[in-house]
Amino acid sequence: MKLLLIEDEPDLLLEIKNYLIVERFLCETATNYADADQKLAIYHYDIAVVDLTLPGGSGLKLIETLKKQHKNTGVIIISAKNSLADKLKGLDLGADDYLTKPFHLAELNSRIKAILRRRKYEGQNEIIHHEILISLDSGSVKVYNQLVTLTKKEHELLLFFIGNKNRLLTKESIVEHLWGDHIDMADNFDFIYTHINNLRKKLMKAGGNDYLKTIYGMGYKFTDI
Repeated sequence: MKLLLIEDEPDLLLEIKNYLIVERFLCETATNYADADQKLAIYHYDIAVVDLTLPGGSGLKLIETLKKQHKNTGVIIISAKNSLADKLKGLDLGADDYLTKPFHLAELNSRIKAILRRRKYEGQNEIIHHEILISLDSGSVKVYNQLVTLTKKEHELLLFFIGNKNRLLTKESIVEHLWGDHIDMADNFDFIYTHINNLRKKLMKAGGNDYLKTIYGMGYKFTDI
């Protein structure tokens, strides 16, 4: 997934970029209005993270221009101003989310992935992966038409894995996606193994194939075969 990070504070921009690169996102950056406007006109991005106050222009104007050119690009506003007027204007222009500085990078990461997930499944009532069928309306999961009862976290895990098929997911990224800011309260990530193993066992007990592959020392991958 390709992101454009538009932020005029160099230290914050580098911090965000380095964090998201670890999450296996391809990140490009812009530190002013003109640079951002040029990149948005030339390239397509899955998500744009936009600061509202930029040298040379307004982030709101960038969003307005972006939505005319690439309406399917997701937008997250980041701003030091907790202004309701700016928030409403940005959302009216087509932004998906709004974060007030300072924020946790894990929260930004989680919100980016939430937008990608929503847009990836847009217009679909069901997600089908071979014998697995997930209803987005009811939240039910079936394997070969047999209902499988999952906990909330197991259900979120399955959606996350299917939405990132064939992509290596570190245990850190899985935890941050599912627990957000609460990750700071965890002594370690051992608890994620229990959730993943329970999900695997339930799907296989219903007759499903084992698509969850453990990449030792690195993380997990949900495969097609």
